[in-house]
Amino acid sequence: MAVTLGSERLLSSGLLDGRRVGLVSNPASVDGAFRHVVDRIAAEPGVTLAALFGPQHGFHADVQDNMVETAHRRHPRLEVPVHSLYSDTREPTAEMLDGLDLLVIDLQDVGTRVYTYVYTMANCLRAARRCGLPVVVCDRPNPIGGEAVEGPVLDPAFASFVGQFPIPLRHGMTIGELARLFNDRFGIGADLEIVRLEGWSRAMYHDDAGAPWVIPSPNLPTVDSAVVYPGTVLLEGTLLSEGRGTTRPFELVGAPGIDPDALAGSLNGLGLPGAHFRPVTFEPTFQKHARRPCGGCQIHVTDRRAFRPVATGVAVIAACREALGDRFRWRDPPYEYEHDRMPIDILAGSAALRGDIEAGRTAGAIAAGWDDDLTAFRALRREFLLY
Repeated sequence: MAVTLGSERLLSSGLLDGRRVGLVSNPASVDGAFRHVVDRIAAEPGVTLAALFGPQHGFHADVQDNMVETAHRRHPRLEVPVHSLYSDTREPTAEMLDGLDLLVIDLQDVGTRVYTYVYTMANCLRAARRCGLPVVVCDRPNPIGGEAVEGPVLDPAFASFVGQFPIPLRHGMTIGELARLFNDRFGIGADLEIVRLEGWSRAMYHDDAGAPWVIPSPNLPTVDSAVVYPGTVLLEGTLLSEGRGTTRPFELVGAPGIDPDALAGSLNGLGLPGAHFRPVTFEPTFQKHARRPCGGCQIHVTDRRAFRPVATGVAVIAACREALGDRFRWRDPPYEYEHDRMPIDILAGSAALRGDIEAGRTAGAIAAGWDDDLTAFRALRREFLLY
């Protein structure tokens, strides 16, 4: 039986009646019948859809690369403004919110701390609080489940647009649960209501939930790519290819000059749970190493529940660093509006991971160092879980 999404329950709730509504959404904001939330709200009697807002990659999610801003525009059919929240501003201005009675957020998160949509949500909550505007967040499934948490917890000194709050890389929460955590525990203080899911349980991955998968951003085309993303997104902090420019982003990893068989053999020899590394040569069509053959591997997840994506991503970086020797490089700034700190530190949430890898520590030893912070986070998040 398919899960009932928050957006579907919103439309039968009466919360929109008689209101001028602003809506934060993108192409993944569809219901169980693939109807887009924009069209559904625009068709509601007595409701005025007055403004639209788009996160990173644009309202239409048509901007392929990351760190490319999108322009403000008008919706060609509805004749309402479409405000970009990945542009000259990442937070709605008072002028953008002027005349609204309610701000609705319906975005598909992917369960990873560095995915910027949840910080667009946080910024909207801050702006709405200043304007006295109530906010409704339509909950959606965490596509990689709501049980496992993993990875380093962000050090607040390394806060950025890819990590505003001290949560781990894989947080195991829905976007509605994160909204409660950000708003109440981390002090945003907006007038917030969550429209919950019906029928979702924490053990469900997205394909268990029966909800449509529409790519939330251009380089997460499948649930499989979302499953590995909490770990292989760390490759964005290196000059290794994380598979952007291929048909399997975040599953294909490597770089020119790496021996695929040796790399895959090394990684398979670690016995990482739930993963098999298949040697490959691939050629990205854009981004890092575009049009150059890269040796590497494809990560095949053989058991999602045993798989630990962050530890796996760390192991991949360490193995590639060993394979490349002095040709291995960390990516230099700028990265996601940060011009001074190393991108890997922004992604990991501190400089510790970079230091551990450079010191030659194993992925298992590095992961063991996360345990105390993860125990504290599990206790913290318990108060904010809805399911």
